[in-house]
Amino acid sequence: MKIAVLSGKGGTGKTLVSVNLAAVAEKANYLDCDVEEPNGHLFFKPVNVDTKEVTVKIPVVDQEKCTGCKICVDFCRFNALAYTTELVVFEDICHSCGGCTLLCPEQAFTEKDRVIGKIEKGHSENVAIFSGILKIGVPTGVPIIAELLQEQTTADEITVIDCPPGSACIVMESIKDADYCVLVAEPTLFGVHNLEMVYDLVKLFNKPHGVLLNKCFGGKNPSEEFCSEKDIKILGRIPFDFELGKLNADAKIVARESDRYHRLFVEILAEIVKEVRHEATFDS
Repeated sequence: MKIAVLSGKGGTGKTLVSVNLAAVAEKANYLDCDVEEPNGHLFFKPVNVDTKEVTVKIPVVDQEKCTGCKICVDFCRFNALAYTTELVVFEDICHSCGGCTLLCPEQAFTEKDRVIGKIEKGHSENVAIFSGILKIGVPTGVPIIAELLQEQTTADEITVIDCPPGSACIVMESIKDADYCVLVAEPTLFGVHNLEMVYDLVKLFNKPHGVLLNKCFGGKNPSEEFCSEKDIKILGRIPFDFELGKLNADAKIVARESDRYHRLFVEILAEIVKEVRHEATFDS
């Protein structure tokens, strides 16, 4: 069972929710797909960490074979190729699509490996932690996320996918194999705007989804009103609370530190599992 946790911006509580859902599961995998700024490991503090480099293919041109036809230059939408007195490859902005190699009529291209980041694997009690880390200056973390999602799970394990914030390509890659999407939302007008972004995304991908309202306090909650208008399932509510804020700021997993919050996240996870099973029954 793969559960993706999304939010329209950073700071909404996506990692708070992700690490605590994984922590209260009997056995879980936690995938930190926020490869530009992964921070789940700060909470789990994993042990026995192994590191694996992630590479992509970068074109290398044989200038003696190149005739300057510029077919590859015209094709590259990322402007990673230019022709002056000879063909130039800008490795830092190449997206490794391989199109230039396929299109070249003179077969002037070969490819080499370029390291774009790494994946760190470790454990923390009942949770296996997988963190993707993108090298500074690399244009996209999609290949790292794709490799993260290949990590194998068994049927009785829950995999929690801590997605990047927003709704860009790296988020799309993160949710493509998810069984269910949890949308974390704040109780403000800006929170509604950010919620709508990820709501539109999961609707586009036709993913089963529900909303988890974070930082709740007494009074009007625009995000809750949005859920009511769109008939979106509310999975639970996390209070705007000093104890929770302090534990989270100290990089503590609140479900392991507080009985109150352990019960809360157990209830939220149970609600999510029930929704996944309901969707599976409905689809069958």
